[in-house]
Amino acid sequence: MPKKSAQLSLADEQAAPGGAAAVDRALSVLRAFRSGDQALSVTELATRTRLYKSTVLRLLASLAHAGLLRRTTDGQWAPGHELARLGALYTASFSLADAVLPVMRALVDATGESVALHVRQGEQRVCQYRVDSAHVLRDHVKVGDVLPLDRGAGGRVLLAFSGAVGEPYDTIRHQGFVCSVGDRVPGLVGIAAPVWQRGSELLGALTLTVPETRFQEGFVAALRQSAEQLSGLLA
Repeated sequence: MPKKSAQLSLADEQAAPGGAAAVDRALSVLRAFRSGDQALSVTELATRTRLYKSTVLRLLASLAHAGLLRRTTDGQWAPGHELARLGALYTASFSLADAVLPVMRALVDATGESVALHVRQGEQRVCQYRVDSAHVLRDHVKVGDVLPLDRGAGGRVLLAFSGAVGEPYDTIRHQGFVCSVGDRVPGLVGIAAPVWQRGSELLGALTLTVPETRFQEGFVAALRQSAEQLSGLLA
């Protein structure tokens, strides 16, 4: 039986409560890179993480497969392309939030109803940003929730402006928005319009949700104006 190390690894010391040990170890390898490091050897990684070399090698294989690390020509290990992509997304999320959230909050203030920005993720949609109504009776979707594409105003808009053919998508493209009742939740009205970035690239669907009993015709114009304002800011 292999001998246990007398010294705890960094992953053991900093383990996430209720987390997965293998993930903690892999993350400790990534965190071993410090400012100024271009590439590290397996020996240096093992020293910094306090993991066995054999364990580090297995983790490196998985991290390289995911593009998070890459092996250099001299056999060392350096940050991979996937870290650059994730870093760019992280940076972009702040600039996007700075543009999106003030417009969404203004729309909530004007209507008193909940507003969200949904983005497409494969064959589903994700709530990327959300500002809730102060009303107790409201749609209770949260940031990060995954919703269907083929039900609900936001999903319909994402499909329509991604090229879905036939009805109701032809009509949605023609009028530039959708207003539906009970499409996803009975008694809930959803109003959605596309938000564009860089002029012609679909970013997502700005969606206002309101119980049918509180719906006002003016909400449609307010939602459309906010979507157009956002598209202008992101052009």
